[in-house]
Amino acid sequence: MTQTSEAAAPVEAPEPARPPRIHRAWFVAAVTFVTIIGAAAFRSLPGLLIDPLHQEFGWSRGTIGAAVSVNLALYGLTAPFAAALMDRFGIRRVVAVALTVIAIGAGLTVWMTAAWQLLLCWGLLVGLGSGSMALAFAATVTNRWFTTRRGLVTGILTAGSASGQLIFLPLLSWMVERHDWRPAAVTVALAALAVVPFVWLLLRDHPADVGLKPYGATEFVPKPAPVTGAARRTVGVLLSAVRTGPFWLLAGTFAICGASTNGLVQTHFVPAAHDHGLPVTTAASLLAVIGVFDVVGTIASGWFTDRFEARRLLAVYYALRGLSLLFLPMLLGPAIHPPMIFFIVFYGLDWVATVPPTLALCREHFGEDSAIVFGWVLASHQIGAALVAYLGGVARDVFGTYDMVWYVSGALCAAAALMALVIRRRPVPAGGGGGPRAVNVPVPAA
Repeated sequence: MTQTSEAAAPVEAPEPARPPRIHRAWFVAAVTFVTIIGAAAFRSLPGLLIDPLHQEFGWSRGTIGAAVSVNLALYGLTAPFAAALMDRFGIRRVVAVALTVIAIGAGLTVWMTAAWQLLLCWGLLVGLGSGSMALAFAATVTNRWFTTRRGLVTGILTAGSASGQLIFLPLLSWMVERHDWRPAAVTVALAALAVVPFVWLLLRDHPADVGLKPYGATEFVPKPAPVTGAARRTVGVLLSAVRTGPFWLLAGTFAICGASTNGLVQTHFVPAAHDHGLPVTTAASLLAVIGVFDVVGTIASGWFTDRFEARRLLAVYYALRGLSLLFLPMLLGPAIHPPMIFFIVFYGLDWVATVPPTLALCREHFGEDSAIVFGWVLASHQIGAALVAYLGGVARDVFGTYDMVWYVSGALCAAAALMALVIRRRPVPAGGGGGPRAVNVPVPAA
């Protein structure tokens, strides 16, 4: 019996293969998505504060817009340094500290009595914290944990901000209209704090931390040593990037992107619609619906970016956005009608669709430094947003209407479409397979 058993052992049928498990990268992406949703609460509030603060304190819309402008500018200028800090101290530490700073800044606003305090709390503290939670965070996670499906993952993570807007805008607008703006500010602070435990317990800095290869990689990638001199490296990457034409074209188009989204629609759509007799809660709900279609549009854009030429996608996105903004002044009114619903759907699909192809072009032209370069490109996005957030409020004070701002933004989007087409494709190295783009994502032949 023993001999028979021993003889049969070598030909024993193998155990059934275990079903493939979901790669850890997708769990990291999920935590990142939830984190961005929680952090999106503070981005939903500024447009709802303009009228309440104007009525309570008598501050001009230009003054309030200046605080939002500082917030948006710091959001962008902090992003490239945050990407370098993540290389030095790790993603978890940087994001946890950033969320805490956001909570402190939003919470302190309930005691403010002067405009400079709004600039300090909402402009400086929330701006610095939010800058560390900017899209450079999503870019860093994507670059470290994925080698394929990067466009899709970028689209999903970018959509997290829109999802947060969808969740928080109706709630915050209801609070502002029924109770006061202070409970809304406290809600933002608590939302930021609530995400910190998820980040600390579930997020990991690199696949090597858990002994895994990046998703789609064929070889194990060791965790790089912490990079010292984060500020020096960030500035050095900028000095290298500014010598190239693609950087200026990407920065210019993304500045117009910020001006026409965060600076204009996110900040001024609710007060502009209210000027035409639409209730604040209804206008905020429309802005939230934009977030619904933003999720769809951004994920679809990531899918397209994995398959089509990024610069042509950008040109189409900016052209369509500019066209929609030119028609908006004719659509605003005291009631919701079908053309306005069409604008909300159309604009929502286009809102952040520019991010995946912009990030893909950064990877194509700047390689390993792409996350930091994208941080600088994002800085230009927020500078454009900051200028329009301020100038939009000034235009409303001077002209009594936002119409001029919509028209100028539409024309700028048309210019961005032309700039996107000027970006040159990077030549594929010899033996590189002749694909249309030298990006580490699968791109089928045309």
